[in-house]
Amino acid sequence: MTIRATYWLRGILLAALAAVPLVGCATADPAGKTQQTQSQAGSAAGETVRKEKVTVNIGVQGKTGILPYAREKGYFEKAFAKVGAEVKWNEFASGPPHFEALAAGRLDFGATGGTPLISGQTGGVDFRAIAVTADGRKGNMIVIPKNSPIKELKDLKGKKIAVAKGSSAYNFLYMAIDKAGLKGNDIKEIQLQPDEARPALDTGAIDAWSIWEPYATTAVFQTGATILVSGENLNINAPSFLVARTKFTKDYPDLTVLFLKTYEEARSYYASHQDEVTDDLVKSQKLDKAIIGQVLKNTDPITSPTTPEFAKAHQEQADFLLSVGAINKKLDTSQVIDNKFVEQALDEIKKGK
Repeated sequence: MTIRATYWLRGILLAALAAVPLVGCATADPAGKTQQTQSQAGSAAGETVRKEKVTVNIGVQGKTGILPYAREKGYFEKAFAKVGAEVKWNEFASGPPHFEALAAGRLDFGATGGTPLISGQTGGVDFRAIAVTADGRKGNMIVIPKNSPIKELKDLKGKKIAVAKGSSAYNFLYMAIDKAGLKGNDIKEIQLQPDEARPALDTGAIDAWSIWEPYATTAVFQTGATILVSGENLNINAPSFLVARTKFTKDYPDLTVLFLKTYEEARSYYASHQDEVTDDLVKSQKLDKAIIGQVLKNTDPITSPTTPEFAKAHQEQADFLLSVGAINKKLDTSQVIDNKFVEQALDEIKKGK
């Protein structure tokens, strides 16, 4: 990759990291209340009711997916109320802002793609990847507008492409053009969040958009846009994760397990009742039923430990970013992976606890 591309890619990651404080910044209990540490051994179903209420801050983005659905149905509110805790939802446009909030102690749990994890680890944010939520093959896509002359990846040369800085779609874009033999400076990157990129696509201000679901399918149905390529087409395995603030997992291991059990409960229902979920999302999100149905078909949510295969894929993402100069140090991504909570959660579910 050229020197110009190297500086460009490094600038993207640095911009994403600029808002992320280093470890040692605010790590106080966001609820501002006395924390009561409990042993993981006694956390089987998170049944201990606290005298003082703990506020659990959960990050959410987008209109579809497990967390937005669980929020709509009150899964976490019900589960945490039983143990004397309450839930506060925090909305984000994409993955990178989650890590600013994690570093500041304002967020306890969230769900993001793998690239924001790499940015957060590079910036020294103290977090843990506590479960894998998707293998990432279908999650990211490059969308082109209706009647676009672009037919294949190599046609992106010289084109204006929108992407959210530091997001999973950012890394996907550069891995995609790399597979087509293009360099970073062969394209004109436009840094836009999803709510900014969609109007740009509709008006022709950009030639393509690297984005995730449900934005890709929504653009296809509403404007006649086309999916140029997806991670599945290119066999790019880029897992997405549930992340947690490390201090919270240490202070409240039982609530960390409870969070994962509740997530899996919502995910299991979401995946096995797609007609019902589709109807619910149509009503709550005011989207066309055909759009929601296709989005659900394009997603395959899981709740899994980080297997060796997922760990390898995530490490390869970090290595790719290092190879193009987007990060300035070699990362051992296994250092932020912690499977013990999800393994306990899944075991308890299996045993009916």
